[in-house]
Amino acid sequence: MGKINIHNLHKTISYLKRNGLRETLVTIKEHLPQSARENYRYDSPAAEVLELQRGRRWENPVSFSVVVPAYHTPERYYKEMIESVLAQTYPHWQLVIGDAGEGDELERLAVSYGDKRISYHRLSGNRGIADNTNETLQWAEGDYIALLDHDDVLTPDALYEMAAAMEQEEGKREGAMPRMLYSDEDKCDENAARFYEPNIKPEFNLDLLMTNNYICHLLVMEAELLKGLGFRSAYDGAQDHDLVLRAAACLWRVPGAILHIPRVLYHWRCHSASTAANPESKLYAYEAGVKASQDFVDSQGWKAKVSMTQHMGFSRTQYDPPLLEQRREVGVIGGRVLGRARRIVGGMMSETGEVQYLGLKDGYSGYLNRAILVQQAQALDLRCIRLSGQCRDMFREITGLEYEENGITGMYDWQKLPADYDYAGMGLKLSLALREAGYVLLWDPQMICELETTK
Repeated sequence: MGKINIHNLHKTISYLKRNGLRETLVTIKEHLPQSARENYRYDSPAAEVLELQRGRRWENPVSFSVVVPAYHTPERYYKEMIESVLAQTYPHWQLVIGDAGEGDELERLAVSYGDKRISYHRLSGNRGIADNTNETLQWAEGDYIALLDHDDVLTPDALYEMAAAMEQEEGKREGAMPRMLYSDEDKCDENAARFYEPNIKPEFNLDLLMTNNYICHLLVMEAELLKGLGFRSAYDGAQDHDLVLRAAACLWRVPGAILHIPRVLYHWRCHSASTAANPESKLYAYEAGVKASQDFVDSQGWKAKVSMTQHMGFSRTQYDPPLLEQRREVGVIGGRVLGRARRIVGGMMSETGEVQYLGLKDGYSGYLNRAILVQQAQALDLRCIRLSGQCRDMFREITGLEYEENGITGMYDWQKLPADYDYAGMGLKLSLALREAGYVLLWDPQMICELETTK
């Protein structure tokens, strides 16, 4: 919620109606203090860097079709969108605009640039975002398709960074190219002058994707794959989330098929009609997102129910029978370790032992609500885990201990260990062994180990 403005006031009122006064006050208390993200500043690459990028010669360049379904786009936004593509330092692109609106203003503006790479087309009518995009795709000729909203803008190095990452991965994987790529992003004001709320994303995380479309923008996908999947009108509003989940169903088991570019390459414009500014403006989009996640779960043969959390646009999957009985690729589930003051002191860790969300108070949701979302982890604290039966022999081999569960919590009974036991260090060692054996580690923030009630 952060700084007080009209958009945040709308969000607060909406949250109050859905979740009550207590939850709203906790959320306000968490987000009111100024954070590092509010001091964020987007800096475009230096002019000399951009010039070097423009001068680079590519031996086997991939081509991009930047696909933009447009509908009654304000001329100023439309102009800035086009010019952000024209400013790309990577030259091998095509801008495909499918206009579902009336009038010829947008066509005249597109033609006025005199660049043959701009491909403007009048659509047969306005049939919704999914069908409009599908119709626009027929004119996309590139090897890869990049999706751009009609009121957003790309950074000047967006396509260059995508192409460079592809070339690097091709060299690593003996010619195998990634098939889906995504970057970090931020938001900008109506004038595309102030940039804020950066979305710094993790490497591909299937379970996090099931909770929300964290991939979002900039999304680039192999043209053959995207056209084969297409967009589904039943998921309008969350059509991108549905697309990414269906692509993930094909790709998530293939090493290197999905690639994250850790750079802000996309500015999501925030104005009164956008989802970015006002969640209630597209409540149907969040409901469609839950539907898309449920469809993915069903497609995997998992018996589970997806429902929305108290935060709009974020969901949780409840498994019955339990997750560890259904998903053989998951070796362990971990949770939060809360200190005596109910600050997080352990739980999910990086592979170097850094505790994620360290110090975050119980009830707070963290950066982009990720502290309350189920997600895949690199490492887990031994004090708050539930191990799959198929991994218990490995537990014994790594720790030299028998795996015993607490009869009340159903989690590993760590209290039988010596008080000075290195829970984090042994958790790191076990986590690494499990990951090297091909197992997935999950973090579920609803699993809690409270130190004040234990020794």
